[in-house]
Amino acid sequence: MSTDAEIQRKFERLAPLLDERTLRLFAAAEADAIGYGGVSRLSRITGLARSTVVRGQEEMSNPEGVSTGRVRRPGAGRKRARDCDPTLTEDLERLVEPLSRGDPMSPLRWTCKSIRTLAAALVGMGHAASHRLVWATLRELKYSLQGNRKMEEGNQHPDRNAQFEHINDRVAREMRSGHPVISVDTKKKELVGNYKNAGQKWHRKGEAPHVQGHDFPRPDVPRAFPYGIYDLARNLGHVVVGTDHDTGQFAVASVRGWWRAEGRRLYPTAKRLLITADGGGSNGYRLRLWKRELQHLADELRLPISVCHFPPGTSKWNKVEHRLFSFISTNWRGEPLVDYETIVRLIANTTTTTGLQVTCTLDRRKYAVGKKVTDAEMKTLRITKDDFHGEWNYTIAPALVADL
Repeated sequence: MSTDAEIQRKFERLAPLLDERTLRLFAAAEADAIGYGGVSRLSRITGLARSTVVRGQEEMSNPEGVSTGRVRRPGAGRKRARDCDPTLTEDLERLVEPLSRGDPMSPLRWTCKSIRTLAAALVGMGHAASHRLVWATLRELKYSLQGNRKMEEGNQHPDRNAQFEHINDRVAREMRSGHPVISVDTKKKELVGNYKNAGQKWHRKGEAPHVQGHDFPRPDVPRAFPYGIYDLARNLGHVVVGTDHDTGQFAVASVRGWWRAEGRRLYPTAKRLLITADGGGSNGYRLRLWKRELQHLADELRLPISVCHFPPGTSKWNKVEHRLFSFISTNWRGEPLVDYETIVRLIANTTTTTGLQVTCTLDRRKYAVGKKVTDAEMKTLRITKDDFHGEWNYTIAPALVADL
């Protein structure tokens, strides 16, 4: 029988080379060789807990019940902070992206926060959180920093963040009141036909579909103009695929189509509508046609329509971009958009694990380009500008309602 000194020397030589499992098996084997009192003796020599030595003996006596390839038994080891603090993950996600958890009453966070800022916010909420814990948790939740790398876009307007906060306050207030809030924009126009579509999808080897070798945008090649309307409170998307031109008239017609198809059913008691939109394109804040058509829509719905535009160069912050368009692009990747019906079907089949549902319609009407709105027509519009950047934030009242 080995003496205590001999066992200790063997343990000290082997310990740097063994993992937790093989160490306890070594201690268990020595304890079995000693016999009665061996567990206590090995615990004293090695510094391992008695329970650890006993567990090693149990593993040796029942090797079939031991999980192969594991050092610790399932569930063993130090508990993760998120396991000890079950609300930490939920609170972190609310800080990063409130609507990702389907909580329409939370105010939107339109600005990016560093992991140290997030950690400080969590500490303020009563959590024991370090910036390393925040980083690891975000990684597990499939968040990445790719969006932050593109924050700086050209010359930023000095009131950029102030406008974000203004939008945040307006959106939160309208959602708490139960009024519809939609984010709108036109997705990148797509060539219609047997052309290459970026991305990959599964096919048997050698059976990938063949597409045309060139996709030069000749005038006779049909185009699709998907205009998206994203309902922030309900996580619902509605897309109108235009076939002619992306104009202000088409943009408002798409909003009208959403209201007729979904809006009036989902918000039967709505007293107003809030739209968040980019600063340019067919719904740009400088576009007279967009505002005139919104006046027609407000008259038709008998509802005031408020619009908040994002500052120039910040279109990526518009919710429709990364809550609707990004998932559509993922859903149809590697799929040639051979005709309009295929485009409508692929868009309508877009879903996410967070519950996004999308409807899609095709608009084959013609929309003339170059339409002019005169100064006289602009004076007839019932536009009220906000005190803060009235060119970005304004409300169009319906002409048929005298007192709102």
